[in-house]
Parts: sequence; structure tokens; C-alpha cells
Amino acid sequence: MQLIALGGVIGAGLFVGSGVVIRSAGPAAVLSFLVAGALTVLIMRMLAEMTVARPALGSFYAHVRETLGLRAGFTVGWLYWYFFVIVVAVEAVAGGRIVQLWLPGAPLWAISLVLMAVLTATNMISARSYGEFEYWFSSVKVLAIVVFLFLGSLYLLGLWPDAPGGLATLTAHGGFAPEGFGAVLAAVVPCIGFFTGAEIVTIAAAESAEPERAVADAIRSIVLRVVAFYVLSVLVVVAVVPWTSKAIAVSPYAAVLDRLAVPAAGTVMNALVLIAVLSCLNSALYTSSRMLFALTRNGDAPRAFTRVSASGVPRRALLAGTSVGYLSVIAAWISPDVVFTFLINSYGAVALFVYLAIAVAQLRMRRKLEREEPGRLTLKMWLFPWLSRLTLALMALVIGAMAFLPDSRAQFWLSLLTVAVVLAGYELRRRRGPGGSS
Repeated sequence: MQLIALGGVIGAGLFVGSGVVIRSAGPAAVLSFLVAGALTVLIMRMLAEMTVARPALGSFYAHVRETLGLRAGFTVGWLYWYFFVIVVAVEAVAGGRIVQLWLPGAPLWAISLVLMAVLTATNMISARSYGEFEYWFSSVKVLAIVVFLFLGSLYLLGLWPDAPGGLATLTAHGGFAPEGFGAVLAAVVPCIGFFTGAEIVTIAAAESAEPERAVADAIRSIVLRVVAFYVLSVLVVVAVVPWTSKAIAVSPYAAVLDRLAVPAAGTVMNALVLIAVLSCLNSALYTSSRMLFALTRNGDAPRAFTRVSASGVPRRALLAGTSVGYLSVIAAWISPDVVFTFLINSYGAVALFVYLAIAVAQLRMRRKLEREEPGRLTLKMWLFPWLSRLTLALMALVIGAMAFLPDSRAQFWLSLLTVAVVLAGYELRRRRGPGGSS
């Protein structure tokens, strides 16, 4: 469970996307990751409190439904499902591009479909099969980051051959925050997106032997590890390689390995990014199927997706998400600049809307639990209610900032369109009655 939690947030965003943040904020990108990591940890603590007190299929979908009403629950559940079926396509295309480096003659769409088919097959077997794959994927990613931090530390301490040592690179190219602290705050928005996925552990907990203990242990352990992995590894990048280097924008970790003259650095990083992509694809398939299955329990999705296999896998729900992923991959092949770009932008802020709903739900559920079942509060949000309110305000601020920042404005408005479509879906569901077959 702890590796699933770690694997959910250590993806291609860290190994590749962090370079974009560094190029926009300079060495002070470390602060952007620190703020985003702290905010994500607070959201996860709020979610953990609710999950330990009230373990439920669908996790926060059930909590939001209970505390904020049927419309809010329906919206959060379907938004989260949509987010991860698009992630399926995005990761499949990303993985296909990496494999294409080794198989240049193979078409991208075919490689992407093969990757999706293989991981769909493993998820079809059992939840344990998903867990086993994610365990090994996450183990490789964690080990790679530990080795990276070790090598980087040797370089910065001057113990690496021909290494000057020291942290002079942090300020040698225009200062620590060359683009100003406004750029540092703006970079928090994409950084939070990199952390999205930590909540998967609360969904997987429903299929574990001891859900309350599994969630509590995983959340406690993930707090420092995730922040440390991201913040420390990004610190190593900007301390070893000048933030102005073009190599950082392409692959920041490969740039560091090149500076250290590690043999076959590019190949090593491509293999590592492929593992990260497959891990995210694996998690996205699992998560989307479980969320759709949870939606059926309250009549928020067609009952046809309720059926499970002998091993407990909701195969129809899994295939539904996979089918949308297939269609999105085909869209990436036929219309990459229009349809696929629209899909990517239309899910950009969705996870943040879900996080906002989690924060509001925790505030309400905590009051209810204190009145009715105080004994269930075995894991609590820190400094309640003030820290909960601060977290809610900060999350709202991040979402509001997306509407004004040029790089995220399109994602914000198209994600709002996604919300509007889901709300329209709720009205149809309400008029036709729950649990329809179509």
C-alpha cells in the first residue's frame, strides 16, 4: 500500500515535467515544489482522516456524497473517472514515444495500443495482479531516485571525480529566483498536478485486508518521502546543472547524469521514464475502473458496470475506461493538434476541483463525527479547523490562479466545461432515476 501511494505521485511529471518548471522559475523551483508538496500533504491528511473514520468503496466519492449531497458526489466521481481515463491515453502515448526511440519503424498508435492492452490484461486478472505490478514499478522508481540523490550528493560534496562541489550554481546564473517570486508562485500550479495520484491509496484500501490501518500507515509514511523525493531531487538538478541549460527542459535528470559522465545516461533515463509511464498507466486503469464501479453502487452509473469476475475485478468497468483510452489514442493519431489537445486541456484542472471538494467534505464530516462518533477519529487533521480552512483557501487560490496564468488559462476554462457536462449528466440521471441501464 505504501508503494502504491508513492508510485501514484512519482511519474513522468517528476522525471520530465519538472524541467519545464525549472526553466520557468529558475533554481527557486525548489520552493514551488515545496509549497505544492506541503499543500498536497495537507489534502491527503484530510482525506486520510475521513477514510480511516469511514472506510468506503470509492473513498472520497462516498465522503463527498455523504457530506455535500448527491449532486456533488456524482460530479466528483465522474470528474475523477474522466481524469484518469484521459491519463490512460496520455501515458499510453508518452510510453509509445519512448518505445519508438528503440523501434523507430513501429507506428506510435500501435505501440500505445499494445501497452494499454498488456496492462489491461494484468488488471483483468485480480486486484493483487495490479498491486504486484505497481509494487515492482514503484520499487524501481524509488530505487532510481535514491541512487540519483546519492550520486548528486557526492558531486555537490566534491567527492565525485572532477567535481567542484558546493552550491554556487544555485545563484550563479541570475540569482536564486531570476524570474522573480511571481514565477515561483505561478509554478506551484503545475507542481500540484505532478503530485496528483497520492489519493489512489485510499481507493485501493477498500480491497486490502485492513483498510483503516493500511491508509493510516501509507499516509504517515508518504508525507516526508514524497516531499523529500521531489524537493531534494529537484534541488540536486538545479545545484548541479545551470537552470538555463537547454538540456534541463528536455530531461533534467538525464542532464545531471550527463554532467556526472554516467555512461548511457540518456538510455538509462528513457528506460526509467518508460517505467514511470507504465506505472501511471497501470494505476490509471485500476483507479478509473474502481471509481466507475463505486458510482454504480449508488445508481450514479449504469448497473451493467456492477458485475465483477470471480476474482473480484469489475471487468466491464475496466473495459469501459480502456475503451475511452483507445479512442483517445486514436484521436492522438488522427487529430493530435485539435481533438487530443482538447482532451488534454479539458482534464487539466479536474483533479484540483476534486481536491477542493475533499477539503470542503472534511470540514463538514469532522464536525459530524465529533458530534456523533468521536471514537472513529483515530487519525485527525492537524490543527483543526484552522489548518483545514487554510488548506481550503490555498487550494481555491491555486485554482483561481489557473484562470489568469497564460500557461494554464485554457486548461481552467476547458476543465470548467467538463464540469458543466458532468452536471448536465447529473440532471439527466436525476430525471430518469438512479441506476438506469443506459
